[in-house]
Amino acid sequence: MTFGPAPAGWPASTERVVLAETDSTLDEAARRFAGLTGPCWILALNQTKARGRRGRAWQHPVGNLAATLVLPDPGPPDRAALRSFTAALALYDALHAVTGRTDPFALKWPNDVLLNGGKLAGILLETLQQKGRPTGLAIGIGVNLAMAPDGGAVEEGALRPVSLAGETAVAVSPEDFLTPLAAAFAGYEAQFAAYGFAPLRQAWLARATRLGCEITARMGNRQETGIFETIDDSGHLILQTAAGRQAIAAAEIYF
Repeated sequence: MTFGPAPAGWPASTERVVLAETDSTLDEAARRFAGLTGPCWILALNQTKARGRRGRAWQHPVGNLAATLVLPDPGPPDRAALRSFTAALALYDALHAVTGRTDPFALKWPNDVLLNGGKLAGILLETLQQKGRPTGLAIGIGVNLAMAPDGGAVEEGALRPVSLAGETAVAVSPEDFLTPLAAAFAGYEAQFAAYGFAPLRQAWLARATRLGCEITARMGNRQETGIFETIDDSGHLILQTAAGRQAIAAAEIYF
């Protein structure tokens, strides 16, 4: 476990914990939450029970980033949910910082980062509770820095998994990547606090994949196909379908 001096560029008033191994950084965040007084990044070099959206297993090959940011006071639920966009923008900026490029990267609604059209990173938000009350937010982030998981493990129709090293030949350790990620997130968080979601929404749309194109949104047993028009002030996907304009709060996106 590492608690030592933060590296150069690390955001002020943000804790940093590096673990050799844990079950899941999201579970670690829940265990540590009561003792935190401010934002804290938890990085694990190995996870034994990593998970993704809807309880799916998340593969964690050695050298990939598995981290969770704990926000003790993220605001009301609708505001807390917008942190998926803050995290996506921070990932985009961190990838730019370590590669010097922006052209191969794009953001996929609601919570993925793409590289050359494949899935490079995912974001998962979980509410943290104290005495039965939702009072905090855990933002889990996984990035395939060194190795892409087995493509045969992804569900039918999902994007192929890719790695940063495999697609760009850029090698960066999880600890080294965490610093520009944390710094970028702190910058967007300050912008969010000062100006609200509007500038983040515009920044996210400027980096979005398939904007203006046909996509399919799957919501359980139901699906809608239409043109990805925009996201609204709540972060909902606005889809122009044959039945009219629809706002979608949560879905799996396919194209």
